[in-house]
Amino acid sequence: MTGGLQHWIEAQRIRPAAPTRAWLWTLAFGLAVALFGLHLGQVFPATGHAIAPGYGSPVLAFEFAGGQDDLIAVFGPESDPQQVARLAAMRSGNERDYLYMLLYAGFLAGGCIALWRELRMRPMLAAAALPVLAALSDSYENWLLFDIQAAFTAGDYSPAMASLRWPVAVKFLALAGTNVAIGAAATQIGRWWALFGTLAILAAIPTVMAVISPAAFAWALIPSIAAGWLLLLALAIAGSWNGLARKRPLVDFDAVAAAPPQRVAEPSPARPIFGRRKR
Repeated sequence: MTGGLQHWIEAQRIRPAAPTRAWLWTLAFGLAVALFGLHLGQVFPATGHAIAPGYGSPVLAFEFAGGQDDLIAVFGPESDPQQVARLAAMRSGNERDYLYMLLYAGFLAGGCIALWRELRMRPMLAAAALPVLAALSDSYENWLLFDIQAAFTAGDYSPAMASLRWPVAVKFLALAGTNVAIGAAATQIGRWWALFGTLAILAAIPTVMAVISPAAFAWALIPSIAAGWLLLLALAIAGSWNGLARKRPLVDFDAVAAAPPQRVAEPSPARPIFGRRKR
């Protein structure tokens, strides 16, 4: 079975350049991610009770919570009249988040596969597993958050709090790794794509900083991850347009290799000068 898979991958590497449908479903998933992400932002609580400004949003402060004091900072004490509303909004947002996981995993995995088919780079095929890992970690994280929130509502402490940081770190680092892979692939396509790909790679750095010190840098997670996602959405638009309207792949290495080399004009021989040179 392994040999058959390796043979298929090798056959894909040497196949003639052609448009790939992977760009179309990458674009469809990307638009769905953007629209559903805007909707999800309206569901989660907009403000917390007393979260540190570095978190940026209550949902990020909840994901990085390390104890009861952090939960009170997010939801507020029992005397806070907004506590019930924050708890309800957080639970509703995390319930709908499962659909968002499927959407962003499909978007990113589809983009990695499309880039692999365009560039014939095996690392891009392996990178398609990163968003799947991120979505699985996100799912486990949500399961822990439900348990933590239920215990907090009952006035108890959940042992799940001790395990929460691991799936959160894996999720964000896997998403950052996906963006680095997408950025690196974009640098192989063209001059302008190389510029935006480099920016996407550099934008992944704040993700590491946020995982290390969330109270100071968690606010940077959304723009950091969005940089790679916007780049992939632009690639999906360009790839889909090339495939549908121009019937060409986004990257046509075969055409470049088949193009005849340009002849350099040879300098004409100098004419002999007879007689004395004028001064």
